[in-house]
Amino acid sequence: MKSLWLFLLLLTASSSAADRLPNIVFILVDDMGWTDVGCFGSKVYETPHIDSLAKQGMKFPQAYSACTVCSPTRSALLTGKYPARTHITDWIPGHVRPFAKLTVPDWMMHLPLEEMNIARRLKSSGYATASIGKWHLGPEAYFPDKQGFDLNLGGTEKGQPPSYFSPYKIATLTDGPPGEFLSDRLTSEATKFMEKNKDTPFFLYLPHFAVHTPLMGKPEVVAKYKTKIQPDSKQHNATYAALVESVDDSVGAILKKLDELKIADHTIVIFTSDNGGLVLGQTTDNSPLRAGKGSAYEGGVRVPLIIKWPGVTKADSVCEAPVITPDYYPTLLEMTATSDEPSHHPDGVSLVPLLKQTGGLQRDTIYWHYPHYHPGGATPYSALRQGDMKLIEFFEDSHVELYDLKADISEQHNLAAQMPDKAHELQAKLAAWRSEVGAQLPTANAKHNPTKDVDKKGQALKKGE
Repeated sequence: MKSLWLFLLLLTASSSAADRLPNIVFILVDDMGWTDVGCFGSKVYETPHIDSLAKQGMKFPQAYSACTVCSPTRSALLTGKYPARTHITDWIPGHVRPFAKLTVPDWMMHLPLEEMNIARRLKSSGYATASIGKWHLGPEAYFPDKQGFDLNLGGTEKGQPPSYFSPYKIATLTDGPPGEFLSDRLTSEATKFMEKNKDTPFFLYLPHFAVHTPLMGKPEVVAKYKTKIQPDSKQHNATYAALVESVDDSVGAILKKLDELKIADHTIVIFTSDNGGLVLGQTTDNSPLRAGKGSAYEGGVRVPLIIKWPGVTKADSVCEAPVITPDYYPTLLEMTATSDEPSHHPDGVSLVPLLKQTGGLQRDTIYWHYPHYHPGGATPYSALRQGDMKLIEFFEDSHVELYDLKADISEQHNLAAQMPDKAHELQAKLAAWRSEVGAQLPTANAKHNPTKDVDKKGQALKKGE
């Protein structure tokens, strides 16, 4: 009788564990480049915990952000929609070029409350929800606590912290002891949230301020990298390296807490970035990718991505399929068996077939639309990737560039003149997509004046890259 009771108890416990909705920890790093992580190629930055996560899950070497800057990618993550569709197409409030050749459209500078997002959908399935870190999707009326998150710590309209050391001067985050480091503080708050909700499904959105400027790091870690970095190191900013390490420390602490709480076996962990690494001021280096944040090229949009789904993703696996930010919304819905609102139609597709290794994706093209200027080099453009081919259309002069990314990952050989039929085909497809999503286009600027279109030092603003 006792044996039967134990058998039934174990069967019930096993059934409960199997039926429980998975927790989700979504770690979004700010401005982390594709090669800013050891397992993605860095020979300088030390990221043992992120590398360990990759060993436990699936790595995506051809993952992309929805935009070359932050706010549009964040909206795409939450809504599953391309920035071109929501009209949140630049970092908020954007970069103003009053005398440039084109005038940017009247775009959306907040995430509308009526726009469905992943936090609201998961909340409808019984999830506890928290946003801990950077928000940057509009003023207070549009903060995370108005958008389906039970908890908002650190999220404001601002895109960077006044300081990485306390006092932080962030309105939605109380200051810690003098000298406390921001990445550590956000991680501490995240682990508290997990502890509080360990017995219920939770969605923890952890958008770090790091590795965005202002570059700051713990003095002892900066000193370590000053010793480590060699004259021939392409990545040679010791303070940036320390900021990267602070993110890695956070990942390690999160994974350790999941183990301590005995919930790691039913917690999905996703790690990625909102755009490519910043190369202005020699902040980092994205080689072999061309350029960086604020650019139309791969360095501006290709990002690290790791997904660990316990019991599903094969350990230390690699998926070469091109994926993009809007895919996370339908992926998380399918992972959690959560239905979407009938009127909501995301642009992304679920990555579950890739994660389960049961098939590919039912699409062959991904898109970008950035009708803005950026100090990182971008002039207004649209782009697409179909298979290995990538086409960029620049609006100032309507010229196109075509690259074979498999043969030319550094985008050094423009094939548009050699393959005019392919270029025309993809340009027509890009135009049709813009029409379908209602993309806003820049217009001719009546105030255009090349002599006035200069930076603060009086130098002509850089074009192209």
